[in-house]
Amino acid sequence: MSFQILRLKSYPIYEQLLLEEILLRSNSGNWCIINEGSTPAIVMGISGKKEELIDTFRASQDGIPLIKRFSGGGTVVVDEDTLFVTFISEKGLHNFPAYPEPIMRWTEEIYTEVFQHPEFALRENDYVMGSRKIGGNAQYIKKDRWLHHTSFLWDYKTQNMQYLLHPKKTPSYRLERPHDEFLCRISEFISHKEALIEKLMHELGKRFSVRTSSLEEALGQKKEGVRQSTIKLF
Repeated sequence: MSFQILRLKSYPIYEQLLLEEILLRSNSGNWCIINEGSTPAIVMGISGKKEELIDTFRASQDGIPLIKRFSGGGTVVVDEDTLFVTFISEKGLHNFPAYPEPIMRWTEEIYTEVFQHPEFALRENDYVMGSRKIGGNAQYIKKDRWLHHTSFLWDYKTQNMQYLLHPKKTPSYRLERPHDEFLCRISEFISHKEALIEKLMHELGKRFSVRTSSLEEALGQKKEGVRQSTIKLF
């Protein structure tokens, strides 16, 4: 079995999420999408309530779009310095059950080899360096396929975090810390983003047969009548 690797740069996260739905719902292949950056946006999970999670007045005044994605998970602010990685896979490709925790453990194994840093770890549902978050995750599991996507903080603008309210439900390791004390930048630990991406592709190549794909090929997978749940709220 093989993975098709699709590399994108500055591809808007709204368009990426629509593409992910196409590949999840219409396609029978296995994909790894790597996207370096997006125009600024706020993305929340399918069950998120914007009035509890986001300063909507500030975001709308600043022209920052709010997107509700088709998967679960928390709320993130993304921009040109976010590194997105998504795995879309057939259940039969793996020897573990397609449930959230085993999928997380599989991705943890991969990223442990990619980062090769003593402070990298999976804590609850986040990737961290030490006690600070560097990546948030969300998943979608259907009958025969699953999707796992991650927003990695290669860098971020402190002022953008002001769009996020302190959520009612937070990871226990956060310890009520504000965003600036809870988050950190991968660039503080690793010098070159391209080297990190190359390590990820190399690690996939050790485990599977891989081939590169094009955006046109991926978009061409859409089938008629397939619903898409990702929406822009403003």
